[in-house]
Amino acid sequence: MYQNNNCIKRGSSMTCQVLVTQEEKWYVATDIASNVASQGKTMDEALSNLKEALELYYEDNETVPESPAAFLTTIEVSS
Repeated sequence: MYQNNNCIKRGSSMTCQVLVTQEEKWYVATDIASNVASQGKTMDEALSNLKEALELYYEDNETVPESPAAFLTTIEVSS
């Protein structure tokens, strides 16, 4: 098993942290560790397209890229 802050590799499979944003009519899914991104008209389509892109990416790149720790939190600001 290999693990960095944003990706866990177990044997021949991998679990990655993904950020999904909506830009107008498209959803954009980005793998935090590799910065590989894909899009789709639905969130499911964007994630499916990203999975395919990541499989192709890691087919050529055996090692999982090191990445800095990523934290998602909230803050309150005055409006």
